[in-house]
Amino acid sequence: MLLLDRAAALRITPIWRLGFRPFFLAGALFAMVAIGLWSVILAGLLPAWQPPGGVLAWHRIEMPFGFGLAIVAGFLLTAVQTWTGRPGLSGRPLAGLFALWCLGRLAWFVSMPLALLVVLQLGFAFALAGVLARQIFISRQKHNYPIPVVLGLIGLGQALSLYGLAVQDVDLQRRGVLAALWLIAALMGIIGGRVIPFFTQRGLGRTEPFTPRPWQNWLALACTLLIAASMAAGQGLVARPIWAVLFLLVAGVQILQLVRWYDHGIWRVPLLWSLHIAFAWLIVAALGMAAWHLGLLEQQSLVTHTLAVGAMGGLILAMIARVTLGHTGRPLQPPRAISWAFAALHLGAACRVLLAPFSSHALWLAAALWCLAFALFVKDYAPMLWRARVDGNPG
Repeated sequence: MLLLDRAAALRITPIWRLGFRPFFLAGALFAMVAIGLWSVILAGLLPAWQPPGGVLAWHRIEMPFGFGLAIVAGFLLTAVQTWTGRPGLSGRPLAGLFALWCLGRLAWFVSMPLALLVVLQLGFAFALAGVLARQIFISRQKHNYPIPVVLGLIGLGQALSLYGLAVQDVDLQRRGVLAALWLIAALMGIIGGRVIPFFTQRGLGRTEPFTPRPWQNWLALACTLLIAASMAAGQGLVARPIWAVLFLLVAGVQILQLVRWYDHGIWRVPLLWSLHIAFAWLIVAALGMAAWHLGLLEQQSLVTHTLAVGAMGGLILAMIARVTLGHTGRPLQPPRAISWAFAALHLGAACRVLLAPFSSHALWLAAALWCLAFALFVKDYAPMLWRARVDGNPG
């Protein structure tokens, strides 16, 4: 039976053998194209294109729900196979789910009823949540139950944002997007809390594993879910000192974790320092929101981009660079250019957050560095993603 399963898996075109392959490649390409297009629009070079709700609505919705969810899908559809011991989505079902993601992205550029755009957009988020829920709940993986729940909540955040688009309410759009961003931060806390210490131990050859501290992960998750709920309800968009407490708790827990995981040896390993810096951006974002609620910071959008560019973008690039190597049977030695990609992304995040308030040129520089980072990834990793594993195994 195992031989038959192996033979069947090897007959599948490599790009459709596991979820990380199409979604990592398409997500990285989309990251380049979407931010490149956004830059062109900001420069006034594409005035004719007016998607539903305007170009700001497109940018605001597509970065978390188009780019972010694509990479989340690729990682989780691959990881769930290891977690549950059950075959992951592959072949035609995987191609169908990927096609649904593509249709959601293309819908903005084709004249169609707004209701159809909403259906295509929401279809992917809830289909992904359903696929993962089925795998995890059937296997009774209780410690993974929060993952499909958070994915479902991200879908509800997208629904709120799209409802705001339909009724032309910018406030509802923002509420849905910001809630989803902090739900993605919750996933980053869950996944990062597992893989960063594990990857650090493996990458540095440590014999003793890091001791898990589940209470820290559960506390950070609970606080982040409350933050997302406050954003969706609109309460978190009004500066109130009481809300600063939640952000300080999240920051405090994640600081404790990052300090515990730290080893000076990470600076010799690009696949490690990139993960640690990205996780540090998550802490900066939580501290920034606390400062905003306490009246110590004026622009909430700076904190949003700290989370979206530095934390989400940084963790995504670091994860797809490492996971792709491991799941294509290659040694964990990335191409030399990927170190420059990591540096470009984090420098771009610093430009967007620290320099943009003082110069509009920082926006263009941040966008250029973001595009460069993902272009470097695509250049070296695209062949790995569409070709078969180098060790001859399926996957």
